[in-house]
Amino acid sequence: MVDAGRRELGRHDGSMSESRTTPLTGTQHAIMAGDYQAIVTELGAGLRSLTHCGRPLITGYEPDELPPAAAGQLLAPWPNRIDGGRYDFGGAAFQLELSEAARGNAIHGLTRWANWAPAPAGTVQSTAGQASADRVTLRHVLHGRPGYPFCLSLSVTYRLDAKAGLAVAVTAENAGSRPAPYGTGSHPYLSAGPPSVDACELELPAARWLPTDDRGIPAGPARHVEGSPFDFRTARPIGDTSLDHALTGLTRDSSGRAWARLTGPETTIGLWAGPGYGWLQVFTGDGLAGELRRRALAVEPMTCPPNAFVTGEDVLTLAPGDSVTHAWGLQVLARA
Repeated sequence: MVDAGRRELGRHDGSMSESRTTPLTGTQHAIMAGDYQAIVTELGAGLRSLTHCGRPLITGYEPDELPPAAAGQLLAPWPNRIDGGRYDFGGAAFQLELSEAARGNAIHGLTRWANWAPAPAGTVQSTAGQASADRVTLRHVLHGRPGYPFCLSLSVTYRLDAKAGLAVAVTAENAGSRPAPYGTGSHPYLSAGPPSVDACELELPAARWLPTDDRGIPAGPARHVEGSPFDFRTARPIGDTSLDHALTGLTRDSSGRAWARLTGPETTIGLWAGPGYGWLQVFTGDGLAGELRRRALAVEPMTCPPNAFVTGEDVLTLAPGDSVTHAWGLQVLARA
């Protein structure tokens, strides 16, 4: 395997010597099919880049840069937030590290800063940034830790198709000796071309939205979107609408997929969420700093809502030996 993210550096005394540095996101796994190209990182098995005809479809970043605002990260064994990091499961109480310290929450799971290794067989890696395969599978064993004393064997496959675009399959198997709570999500920021999401149209087939407090914790049951700023069941401009909400009650096609569509002047991007992804967290990025503010739209497929480990809503319980797979994807639906 060649690490496309490493480079040679000269010595300070003027002589040349091979010196290897490793980027912050580790090995870069490049894949391609037709006009699509993607790069997946060793760190967190994150989606660092996705392009079509050379144009970015998501917010990307450099190999030696940490994912800004969780861009492209895979979230497990829970998505979104847990209030105070405290939850009960199986008759016991658990306390997680507060990874969102400013708000006093545990956020986005335990694997996004972990190293993920390639599957041992059947995967061809890239060299010098040129893709030589249409897919990559990465794996990680999440061993027990304080606050989550369970063991999961996790894998994710990113696959490109010249017509269908990107498909992502996330599998979790309970490799431990006791039942484990589980949920997953992913955090892509969709970019349809203009410098701001204000100029884009959004269509999102969700009937209900979840109100939250200023810490991002649900403040009541999900409400119907009719008459609210969050009704995008029919495509309309985003304008100055501020979104950082989980939506549910998703309408699905005959294959069980729920589609969100973001349309800019030149591109329509479709994000589909397969069975089991009952929630889409939609975020316009109002709270982000600098050029990231309202630059792209996060549409995050989630199997459970914020604070699900506390409320129990849509949390899966995996018995020892049980496994579950969820799939989502991104596709260019129209190009000017």
